[in-house]
Amino acid sequence: MKELLQLQFSGGKKVDARFPDVVVRSDQPVDEGGEGSAAQPFQLFLASIATCVGVYAVSFCEARDLSTDGLALSMRGAFDEQRKRYSKFTLHVVLPDGFPEKYRKAILRVMDQCFVKKHIVDPPEFELIADLP
Repeated sequence: MKELLQLQFSGGKKVDARFPDVVVRSDQPVDEGGEGSAAQPFQLFLASIATCVGVYAVSFCEARDLSTDGLALSMRGAFDEQRKRYSKFTLHVVLPDGFPEKYRKAILRVMDQCFVKKHIVDPPEFELIADLP
C-alpha cells in the first residue's frame, strides 16, 4: 500500500494532515475544547466534495474555452436527526452568463464524475491498526 499522508498532533484538538507538498490543518471549535483556529474535520470532508465537483466544472469550461466568470457552486445538506448524519447533499451550480444551453446536461455529467464523490458512492474498505511502541 502507498502511504498517502502523515498526521501531526499539534496540541490541543489540532490535527494536521501532512502530504508531501501541503499541510491541511484542522481544529475543533472553542465550545468543543479546541481553539477554532482551522476547519473541523467534517467541514474539510464537505469542502473536499464541493471543491472536487467545482474543479470538474472549471475543467469542463476550460476544455471548451468557456468563461468561468460568474460560475458559482453551493452545497446544501438534509440532516437525518434520527440517524445523526446527513442523508442527502445537493450541489447547485450557477452557470456563467452566456453558457451554452447545449452543455447544461454535459457539465452536470462531468461534475458527477468527481473523484471524491466516487469514493463515497462506492466506499473503500477501512482498516484500523494500533501499534504499541
